[in-house]
Amino acid sequence: MVDYATPNLPSRSLEATEAFYSALGFRTDWKDEGWMILQRGTLQLEFFPHGKLEPAKSWFSCCLRLDDLERFIEVCLEAGIEVKNTGFPRLNLPNLEASGMRVGYLVDADGTLLRLVENPAF
Repeated sequence: MVDYATPNLPSRSLEATEAFYSALGFRTDWKDEGWMILQRGTLQLEFFPHGKLEPAKSWFSCCLRLDDLERFIEVCLEAGIEVKNTGFPRLNLPNLEASGMRVGYLVDADGTLLRLVENPAF
C-alpha cells in the first residue's frame, strides 16, 4: 500500500454528512457513533462528531485534487448545490488562480471548505 493522508473533518450529524457526500458519489467505508470514513475513487474523507460546531465560524478545510474537475463540479450541481457566495452548502465555480492552477470551492453544510484543485495535465 502507498503512504497517504486523509483529512479529519467535523460533522454536526454523521447521518446528514453521509447523505450530503453520498449525493456527490462518496460511499461509506466505515461508520460508528464516533467516526466515519467516506470514499470516492481514490479520495477519502474522515469525519468525527462535533455537535457544537457553528458552520459560520468553522475554519476546517482540505483540498481535493481532481483529474476531472469539471465532472466533479457537474456532480455537485446535479446534487443541487447552489453556486453562491454565502450560506451552507455552497459552490464556487473554478477559476484560473495566480498560481496557474484551476481551483473551485465547495463549502459543506458544516462550513468545511473543500478546495477543488484540478490536477495538472503532464
